[in-house]
Amino acid sequence: MLTPFRLGLGGRLGSGRQWFSWVSIEDTVGAILFALDHERVRGPINVVAPAPVTNADFTRTLARVLHRPAIFPMPLLIPSLVFGREMTQETLGASQRVFPAKLVAAGYNFCHPELEGALRALLA
Repeated sequence: MLTPFRLGLGGRLGSGRQWFSWVSIEDTVGAILFALDHERVRGPINVVAPAPVTNADFTRTLARVLHRPAIFPMPLLIPSLVFGREMTQETLGASQRVFPAKLVAAGYNFCHPELEGALRALLA
């Protein structure tokens, strides 16, 4: 997604209403280390930031961080031609609002709990 956005050609995918769970690399590593160091964290955990966003929100935030417009919506038909309809629907068109309940309950402090801060740290 980064190249089209840097070129000023970015935009939401499909309707933009799909939920998009994300996490910074620092929090990915941090959450894994936290889980290994804390016995009360057992079983599978959701390694995602505590603030999921919609695809439209992600698009606007990435465009703002890059100081670029985000006016070119991409119909899901275009990636379907490259990746196939099923894969496109299951990845780019899918919507899951995931929350890191176990990590939060165990007291993990996120380095980047909000998308804009995470993108600014990554792209600075």
